[in-house]
Amino acid sequence: MVKRIAYLGPPGTFTEEAALLYDQTAQLTPFPSIAAVATAVASGMAEEGVVAIENSIEGPVNDTLDLLIHESKVFIRKELVLPIEHHLLAKPGTEVSDVKVIFSHPQPLGQCRRFIERCFPKAQVVAALSTSAAVEEMMDSSHPGAAIGTARAAELYGAEILAREIQDQASNVTRFVVLAPTDHPPTGFDKTSLCFSFAEDRPGALSEVLREFAERNINLAKLESRPSKESLGRYFFLLDLEGHREDPLVSEVLQRVREKTALLKIFGSYPRYKEN
Repeated sequence: MVKRIAYLGPPGTFTEEAALLYDQTAQLTPFPSIAAVATAVASGMAEEGVVAIENSIEGPVNDTLDLLIHESKVFIRKELVLPIEHHLLAKPGTEVSDVKVIFSHPQPLGQCRRFIERCFPKAQVVAALSTSAAVEEMMDSSHPGAAIGTARAAELYGAEILAREIQDQASNVTRFVVLAPTDHPPTGFDKTSLCFSFAEDRPGALSEVLREFAERNINLAKLESRPSKESLGRYFFLLDLEGHREDPLVSEVLQRVREKTALLKIFGSYPRYKEN
């Protein structure tokens, strides 16, 4: 049976590219939002889902983090890293001087901020649900404009590439995660993602938790925070650590963290990305 993979669509997005990189033999189904991708996996419409979680320029993808914290019943099963190349697309025959509006998803707009400011300082910037949706909106618009998108989107929608690789940093990469009903069995080279929160804000609470990892020589790959959405000043702390939740030391430290926090939620353990 062919595996069904949900992804943030429509076709032509970087998420589709990441899904193809992950499994070219799978049946890919686009969904209109990150939440919809997770729902498709949780309900059984798809075995797995691919969503972006972090960009090297713009940082975390908050929609994905919030879903994992507050709503999701799925787990991270794998991580993928994709180099990102943004192109400026327009209707065939459009001149650079004609461009008055630039469409794209907020992440690419941020990743190409300096290019837009230098080359199109007077252009109106319009946010879209995805890079592919931006190209589609640009092609349907009566206003002369351009869209920031992929080379595949240009092919799919009949657009012309006005400028190539316009991202502000040449080393621009995005980290994607594969969502599934369960996380990955131990491989010996793993990562665990989780979040935790405290019942009250007091001096030393966070340092006490972090000390538990340091005392066991467990490396923390990332630490950040997100608002709890309950009240101002209350936060969830998100953490990536090296190791699998079933590893004895990791299992031990997770139990200690659970005792010191009001909430501990494990997003999943999965193989760490290896550069080829």
